[in-house]
Amino acid sequence: MTEQTTPEGHSDAGRFWEEHYSSRDGATGRRVNPLLVEIASGLTSATALDLGCGAGGDTLWLAGAGWRVTAVDVSGTATAQVADAARERGLGDLVHAERYDLAVGFPAGRFDLVTALYLQSPFDLPRTQVLRNAARALTPGGRLLVVDHGSIAPWSWNQDHDASHPTPHEIAADLALDPDGWSIERAASPRRIASGPDGRTAEVVDHVLLIRRATG
Repeated sequence: MTEQTTPEGHSDAGRFWEEHYSSRDGATGRRVNPLLVEIASGLTSATALDLGCGAGGDTLWLAGAGWRVTAVDVSGTATAQVADAARERGLGDLVHAERYDLAVGFPAGRFDLVTALYLQSPFDLPRTQVLRNAARALTPGGRLLVVDHGSIAPWSWNQDHDASHPTPHEIAADLALDPDGWSIERAASPRRIASGPDGRTAEVVDHVLLIRRATG
């Protein structure tokens, strides 16, 4: 996923992201996150929830690997584009895409995998509560994968180099999950070369947190 510059004057997250996805080709940015591929490739395909699905690269990859995916985003245009792309690829039966505002609620159901990949926004979002809800939505043995930006790229909407980038362990501590019910399977900060919206490349850091719900 690439970050976009946030224009001034947008105070409503839903309106901003609706305009964002309405103004571009739905296939733009439809790339799967390599960290998701690395982690999910070793799991048995079951049910997944993609929080903030955006253009749908992760959703479509998961469905292509046999997962039954619920994909949610605050932009109805984004989810419509994801649903259309799933049908075009013969994956319509495996993808349920719907507009959902995570600032005011959380999707119903239980999932074997919940992904929150770059669920970071310039708008108000009770992210810690969203991630707690995600952890509680896991089936026994299910996993929550959180990937955050751990550095500032030249094209990042936030160019404040004093901005805080909580580490994976700090994110986990903030969630305050009962260690008898959830455990950390991975907490790392790998580096990679990323591409921005204008084709520039830069080395960036990802903060990766993988939490598993106890099977008992």
